Amino acid sequence: MKKLIVVGIVLLLAGCGGGGATGAAEPGGSAAGSPSAAASGAAGERAPAPLRFQGETLDGKPFDGASLAGRPAVFWFWAPWCPNCLAEGPDVAEAAAKYGDKVSFVGIGGLEKDAGKLKGFVSRTGTRDLVQLDDRTGKLYSHFGVTTQSSYVFMAPDGTKSKASGPLDGAALRRHVDALLG
Repeated sequence: MKKLIVVGIVLLLAGCGGGGATGAAEPGGSAAGSPSAAASGAAGERAPAPLRFQGETLDGKPFDGASLAGRPAVFWFWAPWCPNCLAEGPDVAEAAAKYGDKVSFVGIGGLEKDAGKLKGFVSRTGTRDLVQLDDRTGKLYSHFGVTTQSSYVFMAPDGTKSKASGPLDGAALRRHVDALLG
């Protein structure tokens, strides 16, 4: 019980992100080589290391991270009880609509055990058109080295990534996506 209380306090102290970028680009592993590198059954082996993950959408469908290989991607890490995440949702949806033909947007809902609360968050924020992954286990937060919400991982096709902690308003998010696109 004490351990659970300590974990809860740590999460509360972490708040809803620390604000600002968290550093320079990080190498993501082996390069995909070309947009078609993920086009076969062995896509996972050809995808950059950060895209070699399996997940499940909030609708219960399997998701293979390697399916994102060959184009830039924005991963948005959120929690349904985070007020900053809730405020960012419409800006994320707007950016996804604006850049969706060039950039993949993926929401990753975590830090919550109730799938209904994750789905409710997506409805409230207008982010239904994004791929939304269920990360109640914390596996994807860990895979990407994310420790707070709201956080973003901006990934180039070769797997090079940069991170930013929210809150990011629409203008800041657009600047990050524009930088990702070069």
